[in-house]
Amino acid sequence: MASLQLTVRNRLLAALPPRDLDRLLDELRPVSLPKKRVLYAVGAPLDHVFFIEEGLASVLTTMEDGATSEVGMVGPEGIIGASALLGGRHSGQHIVMQLPGTALRIGAASCKRVFDDSPGVRKVILRFVEDLLNLSAQTAACNRLHSVEQRCARWLLMASDRVGSNVLGLTQEFLSAMLGVRRSGVSEAAAELRRSGLIRYRRGEITLVDRAGLEDAACECYAADRQRIERLLDPEVFRNKL
Repeated sequence: MASLQLTVRNRLLAALPPRDLDRLLDELRPVSLPKKRVLYAVGAPLDHVFFIEEGLASVLTTMEDGATSEVGMVGPEGIIGASALLGGRHSGQHIVMQLPGTALRIGAASCKRVFDDSPGVRKVILRFVEDLLNLSAQTAACNRLHSVEQRCARWLLMASDRVGSNVLGLTQEFLSAMLGVRRSGVSEAAAELRRSGLIRYRRGEITLVDRAGLEDAACECYAADRQRIERLLDPEVFRNKL
């Protein structure tokens, strides 16, 4: 598995000391994750952990009437299935790929054994879990206090930061589900951002044209998220804590 070790693109795996990474490598398997692939439905057994390498997954809360709202997003800075490492057996959220990509997958039981045995692995993964909890709390406040246009700008910037691209293969319908608002509200917000020259939109694709302007249009929550991502992407943060 030496070649895999040289090409690890997930930031959590890359932050692990070599001895801890070696304990996982033999059981990590690359998988393709197409757009709209459901990684976990609510109530599904937590049987695998996914270390995202490319693409973007949404963590959604779903209501009885089918309405959804995003409470977290995960890209190459994190993992899907962390609850299994904390003793969880079934998924409490609906988790779906919103932008296609790849991951390294490992059985939850195998990953938990390494997590339980290795302080280094625990510190890295728990740091991500802490940041994901903070993101969920920030999102709850954002959804309550900020306008749809601000939230739309924030979400586009957050997605762009995680996938490393200003071109996002998204529809307004999908974006409305992520933000938990009516499609008409997202359409109005996107139209205003487009009129301001901040984004370009064509069916199924949104391009961020003016990032600085989009940051000005976003709420304060984006700056907080960017700080979290910068910490997660900085290997020195993890090294100093191991």
